[in-house]
Amino acid sequence: MSYYLDLETWPRREVFEFYRKFDKPYFNVCLRVDVTNLLSALKQRADRPSAWLTYHYLALRAANDIEQFHYRLRDGKVLVHEVINGGTTVILPNETFTLVYFDHSESYTTFMEGATRAVDEIQTGDWKFRPKHEDDARIHCTTLPWIAFTSFSHARRWWGREDSVPKISFGKFVKENGRTLMPFSVEVHHALMDGLHVGRYIERMEEMLATPEAYLD
Repeated sequence: MSYYLDLETWPRREVFEFYRKFDKPYFNVCLRVDVTNLLSALKQRADRPSAWLTYHYLALRAANDIEQFHYRLRDGKVLVHEVINGGTTVILPNETFTLVYFDHSESYTTFMEGATRAVDEIQTGDWKFRPKHEDDARIHCTTLPWIAFTSFSHARRWWGREDSVPKISFGKFVKENGRTLMPFSVEVHHALMDGLHVGRYIERMEEMLATPEAYLD
């Protein structure tokens, strides 16, 4: 169940009010994360699951582990969603793209079953572009497997207003010193969180990538 923060007792109230009025209240962090262990773990599995959906699973699970990733702006207040789901872009045969949505589950198997089914339905059926802007209990993801980007900026629907959904981007794998690295971008609304909270999110993601066997059940 969603609920509103008590802004009167929230320690970040002044920071929230300060950044909420900015024309561009978003900040973005880009880095490369090590996916070597993840890819190795997936190759050892008999079912050979999708690496693409797997790192979406980890990014979504990490978001659910960090409280601030549950926060959304709503009419000048801060709404807290109990569960954060996901959505991402899917490239189509005609070289355009559409959006696919999937639900969070701590169970890797459950998540993969639902996400795989959602992607299959898009690729074999209706390609219509149906964004769910009204549902902000999500993080928005995208993948650029052609680009090993070092910076990133997202399109925003309500620039400087209440578009407060975190946006995650994944880039092209790069081999370096025997390791496989992936560009990883995190963009958030500064009224709702700071570098400390994004740092915790990235640390959580890196922890899961380092020991994937502990999470792929």
